Amino acid sequence: MRPLLICLLLSLALPASAQIYKYTDANGNTVFTDQPPEGQATQNVELPKTNSVSMPVPSLPAATTPDPVSNAAPYSTLQLTGIPDDEALRANNGTFSVGVDIQPRLASNHRLRLLLDGKPYGQPSNVPRLQVSNADRGEHSLAVEVLSGEQSIQQSATATFTVQRVNTSSPALRPPPPKPKPAP
Repeated sequence: MRPLLICLLLSLALPASAQIYKYTDANGNTVFTDQPPEGQATQNVELPKTNSVSMPVPSLPAATTPDPVSNAAPYSTLQLTGIPDDEALRANNGTFSVGVDIQPRLASNHRLRLLLDGKPYGQPSNVPRLQVSNADRGEHSLAVEVLSGEQSIQQSATATFTVQRVNTSSPALRPPPPKPKPAP
């Protein structure tokens, strides 16, 4: 099917590049053709050049580099939400999510990434809801940073919290021993 389509398209393109002739037939009608008739006086028709448009080369937007003179943070508000202050965060499998309050809205070329215990955690994202998976029980610190490419341009205050997980080896979670059967 494709070879047939290609041949059809090529056959349509061939007459467009052929010479065009003009003559007047026996009834006085003006006729245009790509084949001059035998025994007829014809004129060559010169067609004007076809319109063409050159596609401009797209240019990359200018990279925004921080102004070394101005150390102003690009976001007036950058903080984590959804972390309990006074009580432990109950996450039986160590998975929980936190929100990011950011004002003004996150720029399209910026990404958010968590810092769990001072180390980068997870993939950078443009979504203001980030997830922590399989965090160990105990005390942790968490912050969020704004990245431009691989460079950190702003970081939130660090929040300290405690993760509470169920200990599955706890004697309290073991099933009670079976009751002895009465002797007959």
